[in-house]
Amino acid sequence: MIFWRSAMEIQDTGSVILTAYHSYEPSRIHLVDEECYATPLSPRHSACRQSQYQGIGLLGRMSSRGARPSLPPSPLERPVSLDSQDSMDDYWSEVKNMEEDGQLGPEDLLERGSMDEAELEEAWLQEAGLSKLVSGGLHEGPTEALLSTLTRSQAAMVMRRVDNYTQTLRKRNKQPAVHVRDVFSTPDTSPVNATPSDPPKSPNGHMPSRTIHRTTSKVRPACPSFAPGEKRVPECPPCSPPQDTSDSLSFDVPYSEGIAAHRSGRQGDCQDCQRVRKHDLDLPTFLAPRPKLGLTRIQDLSCEDMKKIGYISLIELTTFYDGLGIELKRNRAARSRARENGIFGVPLTTLLENDQKKFPGSKVPIVFRKLLCKLEQTGLQTEGILRIPGSASRVKHLRQELEQKFYEDRFDWEQVRHNDAAGLLKMFIRELPYPLLTLQHLPAFAAVQNISSPRHQFQALHLLIMLLPEPNRDTLKALLDFLRKVVEFEEKNRMSLWNVSMIVAPNLFTYRGKNAKQEEMQAAAGTAHLVRLLITHQDLLWTVPCFLISQVRKLNEAGASKKPPSSEKTKRKLLLMRRRTAEREKTEKSELTDLREGVIRVHAPQHAKVSMAIQLDSETKAKDVMARFDYENGAGQRSRQYLFEVGGNIGERCLDPETHLLDVYHVNSHCEWVLKPRTT
Repeated sequence: MIFWRSAMEIQDTGSVILTAYHSYEPSRIHLVDEECYATPLSPRHSACRQSQYQGIGLLGRMSSRGARPSLPPSPLERPVSLDSQDSMDDYWSEVKNMEEDGQLGPEDLLERGSMDEAELEEAWLQEAGLSKLVSGGLHEGPTEALLSTLTRSQAAMVMRRVDNYTQTLRKRNKQPAVHVRDVFSTPDTSPVNATPSDPPKSPNGHMPSRTIHRTTSKVRPACPSFAPGEKRVPECPPCSPPQDTSDSLSFDVPYSEGIAAHRSGRQGDCQDCQRVRKHDLDLPTFLAPRPKLGLTRIQDLSCEDMKKIGYISLIELTTFYDGLGIELKRNRAARSRARENGIFGVPLTTLLENDQKKFPGSKVPIVFRKLLCKLEQTGLQTEGILRIPGSASRVKHLRQELEQKFYEDRFDWEQVRHNDAAGLLKMFIRELPYPLLTLQHLPAFAAVQNISSPRHQFQALHLLIMLLPEPNRDTLKALLDFLRKVVEFEEKNRMSLWNVSMIVAPNLFTYRGKNAKQEEMQAAAGTAHLVRLLITHQDLLWTVPCFLISQVRKLNEAGASKKPPSSEKTKRKLLLMRRRTAEREKTEKSELTDLREGVIRVHAPQHAKVSMAIQLDSETKAKDVMARFDYENGAGQRSRQYLFEVGGNIGERCLDPETHLLDVYHVNSHCEWVLKPRTT
């Protein structure tokens, strides 16, 4: 475990001292043929790989004139290595290079001002998919369905937001479209034991967040519970017990439900926070959970379901931060004069639109990919990669050539040296008109450094990754993949995890305004630590928690049952869909009549044998079905095929090979099972 604390001491000489320290194959499967008999196969198991990085301490000192006086460490500080001093120098050297180049980002596009209460709440409700609470369409399908999926803690947070929005409008003598009592009229979603005498306080950072007190007599189940009388989605089967419970993760229970000690004001009783004081300098090595329903990566879900994941993640993150007592602030865009053509200073969405005209399906800007590939080919084993800057004049010249020749396929990549590519890569990130971590969520990312528990830090970052727009999330993942490769060649390039984090941090977390220097010095070590967490835990961070998928399943079921036809055209379309569904069910009836309980039919349109009935048992996994089809049709003749869960209470989900299919069958009995290649 690792704990960071940074402080800035202003001495009489005007020097600024920044200190930081640590406390520390064919397999087991039953096929059902026309006569319904099974064929057994032998089990296979896949080994898991684990990796961990050693944390490195730091102590850096920097004066206002650029000198770094050497002072003895305080008694509370642990001894620091020479490498730590160099790492701190890397951070400030990177900042100095950025200042000399005059490229700290397009400041005129951003405004770090505070919105008023009504604007803040309205923006939050819109991003959470609850904009109808502002416009007055409370009982429209999507909004009502989303509210019905919330836990009691999440519902209490939404109620506070709506209540604060309502009272702010009343102060302006305006009538709100929806009253807070209309939003939470059902007994299951009303907050518990909220203090009625307390005035409503904004959770937007203008004043400390208020803790919501709840009774402790009720214990939350493993997955969110639903109101009586509603159609219930079966709960997630519990994860298999991991080998080491001390650093194990659980994706079954909402993170906001696991911080009762913080919520009741007894932070010292929180086991995760106590663990910080007991462990050494190493970063925690979290063990991935092994849920019966399988791990789900972000790219395994449909875009529509990921959009709903974003709604619920924002509500959960706000509830989680409130329970930890963390202020959740937001930035806003003041003026937008972003370029629409070119390479540098162009929004990610615009770049992708231009790229997709030539390369459909592009998810990361092509120029960004090219720069990463150039660095991987020539720089991974070069000492000081990312740290040693290229020639400023060469980088400026190459930038101009990229702008003029890249989209005409006339740019000569052979002339680009690895140091030049590193400079162009960092310049690209800094000059994005809207930060890679997004303008509105950048304060929430920075606030993670104020959380004491490494587990809670991971959980906050996990929810924030779910919130990022798809272009930002995909581009960030491509960057983190590359940075991990740099660290893997540490013996050759002398770039440790901490070195890399120190150099990348000031490019991701840029500070502007009259207090920018002070804010940057206070947050230097913390933001570098966040980059280190992102690099180390990126695979787990890009895995969707089970509790979010469970809420999306319920949201889909609630939306389907409450979605009214809005027009004659929609009614005709709905009737046509029902007619087609009835015809398809009629044609498949002969196939399904012989399928008893626990038997599924898997469709494989790209195989010679396009359909197969399979008897499920408690040990049947997705990899068993994949192996059986490969055995029947020959594995080496086509791209890798994966088993998908399609329809029912999910849009589409690519199943982890370790998924227990009988558990998926119980959770989503109306889905179709399709074997096909994964979309890249």
